[in-house]
Amino acid sequence: MVYTGSTTLRKTLTMILAGGQGERLFPLTKVRTKPSVPFGGKYRIIDFTLSNCLNSGLRKIFVITQYKSDSLSRHLYEAWNIFNPDLGEFIYSIPPQFKTSNNWYLGTANAVQQNLNLIEDENYEQLLLLSGDHIYKMDYLKMLQYHTEKKAALTIASIEVPKSVADRFGVIDIDEHYKVKSFVEKPKNPPTIPGKPAFSFVNMGIYAFNVNALKEVLGKMEKEKIPNHDFGKDVIPYMIQNGYHVQSYRFIDENKKDEPYWVDVGTIDSYYAASMDLINVSPHFNLYDFDWPLRTRQLQYPPAKTISHEGERVGRAFNSLISDGTIVSGGLVERSIIGFNVRINSYSYVTDSIIFDNCKIGRHARIRRTIIDKNVSVPEGMEIGFDIETDKKHFTVSETGIVIIPKNYQF
Repeated sequence: MVYTGSTTLRKTLTMILAGGQGERLFPLTKVRTKPSVPFGGKYRIIDFTLSNCLNSGLRKIFVITQYKSDSLSRHLYEAWNIFNPDLGEFIYSIPPQFKTSNNWYLGTANAVQQNLNLIEDENYEQLLLLSGDHIYKMDYLKMLQYHTEKKAALTIASIEVPKSVADRFGVIDIDEHYKVKSFVEKPKNPPTIPGKPAFSFVNMGIYAFNVNALKEVLGKMEKEKIPNHDFGKDVIPYMIQNGYHVQSYRFIDENKKDEPYWVDVGTIDSYYAASMDLINVSPHFNLYDFDWPLRTRQLQYPPAKTISHEGERVGRAFNSLISDGTIVSGGLVERSIIGFNVRINSYSYVTDSIIFDNCKIGRHARIRRTIIDKNVSVPEGMEIGFDIETDKKHFTVSETGIVIIPKNYQF
């Protein structure tokens, strides 16, 4: 089956799936959805996908929300309300509205199916479907052009990983022309890339659909009473088995590093590791590439500063990211990421930690390998991250010993 589509961006609609609960990131997701979790001091996780859209020329965007979406919706309005409807540009958040049933979104495909009217209203030819909870840089226009050239019903962005770790992903089996032969979620024996027996192609959760093909497939599966809730588990295997042209697209990284960078910060430990990478001398993910700007909400705070007082009260910050409005007043910050409007008071010590916005670290407090969510005041003399067994009595502690203090926590 062959489907053709226009290469023009005006015929492409982008949908970003941003409704996941993010249970493994709890308590950072206690009051917000995973794509809304802060990352890198001043950003939210979804900012990286949205920045990719902006840099790719995609300006017709629906963000599909569900759980704990108020923080995300507010961020979209305050940070991303930059599109001009008079030019056909937009970004809207779309919560569940029970258009086709009395169900919440039952999966990735069901979320799209419940919003097919948004695609049909403007006669879009291509649908670019993205996930809002990954960190990476990608020019989606290159993928859309490839999708059209191959005349595919579906094109799946794929990244090469060692076969030894591929069983944690959806794995794509391709022929020598990158046509997809099978798709399996988390297989025990992952298929490998032709000519590269030590590597496998895994699904990045980035899909380019021909709209007519997508509607046809969802309709057929519903008529045949075949589950069609999830793309990875249901829809993609059905398309392959029923002769639809499914193509794989090799990920082209715009991060300009030796190794392709694509990270799912799905757990506290992976989130912490990806965050700490940013403060390395040569981080894997480059925040400072002005050819690929990363957009977020620019809060109107004054510049960050350090203050030294007489005697031993020397304000210092080493190998750290410090956001606007933060004052390091006679304290020491090492290898840490500090958000907006944070106060590090005299004689305090913060190391290997992530401090979100509007926090205060009291005098003589010592913080190590800790993530402190927004609006927390740490009392004078408090120690966190030095005695894990004591910390476990009061806070969530990850497998590798990262302490997490939830938003608005009061000591």
